[in-house]
Amino acid sequence: MATLRVLSNLLVAINDGDVAALVLLDLSAAFDTVDHSILCRCLQSSFGLFGSVLRWFESYLHSRSQYVRHGQMTSAVQHLLCGVPQGSVLGHILFIIYMADLFAVVELHGFCPPLYADDAQVYGSCTPSAVHDFQLRLSAFLDDVATWMKTN
Repeated sequence: MATLRVLSNLLVAINDGDVAALVLLDLSAAFDTVDHSILCRCLQSSFGLFGSVLRWFESYLHSRSQYVRHGQMTSAVQHLLCGVPQGSVLGHILFIIYMADLFAVVELHGFCPPLYADDAQVYGSCTPSAVHDFQLRLSAFLDDVATWMKTN
């Protein structure tokens, strides 16, 4: 449904004679890359969680492990330093919290952010006379996304 809305908005802009751009961000294995320490800092600084509530989230995230079982055979246990459980109720919520600062980058640059769990369709448009400024804004946006990706 949201994809149709994005397409519709882009087509309306183009039909009106505007220039439109669509940036697709697809984060491979995104749920597996959530850094626990960064997520806990985000819970504290951006969402104001402290004390026992923050400690509960830390205990939920830290000391997680996984292994693979096939029939009677099992692999060695691997301790996880990052990632949120995808099959849990909290997994998607924690991922959205982790990505909140990236969503803020999208809005800071004035683009429309139909964002999903691990992929985003960021778009914007401008009149033909404003293409140069639009290109600069788009370039700055992509630089900020790259910076966010490197630090998170």
